[in-house]
Amino acid sequence: MSKPLQQKKFAALLAAALAISGGVILWSPASHEAQADTAAATNAATVDVAVVAQQDITDWQDYSGRLEAVERVEIRPLVSGTLTKIHFKDGDLVKKGDVLFTIDPRPFEAEVARAQAQLSGAEARLDYTSHDLERAERLIGDNAIARRDFEEKRNAALEAKAALLAAQAALQTARLNLEYSRITAPVSGRISRAEVTLGNIVSAGASSTPLTTLVSTDNIYAALEVDEQSYLKFIQPGHTSQLKVLLGLANEDGYSREGRIGSVDNRLDTASGTIRVRAVFDNRKGDLLPGLYARVRLGSGSTHPALLIDEKAVGTDQDKRYVLVVDAQNQANYREIRLGAAHGELRVVESGLQPGERIVVNGLQRVRPGSQVSPHLIAMPGSESPLAQVRAEEAVHTIRSLPNKQQKAVNA
Repeated sequence: MSKPLQQKKFAALLAAALAISGGVILWSPASHEAQADTAAATNAATVDVAVVAQQDITDWQDYSGRLEAVERVEIRPLVSGTLTKIHFKDGDLVKKGDVLFTIDPRPFEAEVARAQAQLSGAEARLDYTSHDLERAERLIGDNAIARRDFEEKRNAALEAKAALLAAQAALQTARLNLEYSRITAPVSGRISRAEVTLGNIVSAGASSTPLTTLVSTDNIYAALEVDEQSYLKFIQPGHTSQLKVLLGLANEDGYSREGRIGSVDNRLDTASGTIRVRAVFDNRKGDLLPGLYARVRLGSGSTHPALLIDEKAVGTDQDKRYVLVVDAQNQANYREIRLGAAHGELRVVESGLQPGERIVVNGLQRVRPGSQVSPHLIAMPGSESPLAQVRAEEAVHTIRSLPNKQQKAVNA
């Protein structure tokens, strides 16, 4: 039979078979397996994978707090009177000893004059009684004066001496009240506005209305509440000198200021499980105001090796965190991990991964555990670790040493 005739006969038989089977062609097992392999290779999701980074890091813990003045004084009058002068403008920087307010001094000047007059009278009385007592002492020796008269003169001298001391104390009090009529700054810092205007009568005492407030500016506190674990890890006695303390404000992305631990409270609050801590920061420019929101970061004084991964590589499975680890056969495997603190753009992995392993960092949503992937090797985003670079180069070298067929599948 000629070749054209054979081809026509084969075509006719094939058409009859399609008509009988409804257009379904049955393939052999060998052809089906080849088709599955081809489909698997074609359907493997292309994902970015990176080598787990390892580098020496400092442990950091972030807290929220508020800025507090190192020294804050409510200026109140110590004497009552009429406010006659204000010596500052709202918000001025003042130095210790600068005059802030003047209360009408005339009543206090008059009191000083009266006390001085009383002191002069007491001095004259003491001088008279002292001489009188000297004469009585000479007379009593000659029995020229009665013992009763002598005792009276001695008692008068003692009373005059006591009156002199009282007059001296009264003069000191009058002078002190006169001094209090000029209200001065007890510390250097920035002053608030005057809460009482000129002409008002102010009264003395702790319950009186404050005239203004004054806060120091050279240094400032950042007050925060530290949890028990961080206290035991960072702040317990003997470690505070090695701590690194950083401060950032609400409008800043990073931490622009460095300070030190100023004080740690003497007890842990059992209700909240925290302890009060104060960090001290330089504020000579005066741009840090009490009451501002503060972001405080505490860091241990020493470094240690840690594994770091991009947080985009982390998936959530109810209360668990996991990553997909790509093995040598380019299969994505589920791996539960335990995350630590953030470190820049990366997160510390406390358990679940080993150095040099490859994980999916982009395209996690397109991959299921156990499925084949087409990996594209990249550097771990945000990692500057030299060791991570070495691991990546080792991974590339391993891929290049694979047979050509597997190498093409990895680099697809």
